[in-house]
Amino acid sequence: MELSDAVREKLKAVSTATLTTVLLKRGLRNVFICGVHKINPQAPRLVGPAFTLRYIPAREDIDHLGVFADRSHPQRRAIEECPPGCVLVIDSRKDPSAASAGGILITRLFKRGAAGVVTDGGFRDTPDIAALPFAAYHAAPSAPTNLVRHHALDVNQPIGCGDVPVYPGDIMVGDNEGVVVIPAAMAEEVANETFEQTVFEDFVEGRVQAGQGIFGLYPPGEEAAAEFAAWRQKEGR
Repeated sequence: MELSDAVREKLKAVSTATLTTVLLKRGLRNVFICGVHKINPQAPRLVGPAFTLRYIPAREDIDHLGVFADRSHPQRRAIEECPPGCVLVIDSRKDPSAASAGGILITRLFKRGAAGVVTDGGFRDTPDIAALPFAAYHAAPSAPTNLVRHHALDVNQPIGCGDVPVYPGDIMVGDNEGVVVIPAAMAEEVANETFEQTVFEDFVEGRVQAGQGIFGLYPPGEEAAAEFAAWRQKEGR
């Protein structure tokens, strides 16, 4: 689950939009977790390897408040075992009618050094979570405890989150638009290409802001490519 500092910093500097385009070049279309947003928009960017938790539907004879006294409970284990720098990704079956976790557990993740948390369900205590400088993504606030709808089953196994496959160790990247999943094996090459594409798009954005049209600029013709090279050298990028 190691992610080099250089790759992590490049992924912090790029958008999920550009990442989806670079992944599309590699044939990957289903990589954006739809329907989730960051609770605190001012929280740092989300970048880190996935550590997963899977829920199935709850059943009343099994899922009662007493289960939390068991230290082997998968939800509690996931909170205490998610490695620093990793992202806890929760498969809640896109059901936000009960919380995937609440403020105390999310705070514990933050204090343990996790890079963030993502669920395709909801969190409770969202005003408290919104006060944390922590990248927590969910679909909607949900006050009821997870036991009402969710039975925690698996820790660090392949899951689906928002209909996107997530394997342990996949690299999660989130901004204020949403969250993208990058297969671990291609994370470095994707980070490098996306960073280069972002530098070019910054150049294009400046030209468009100045009133230039997109034909011959985006994608670039020979003249625009030469202008970009000169601009990049001048900007030191």
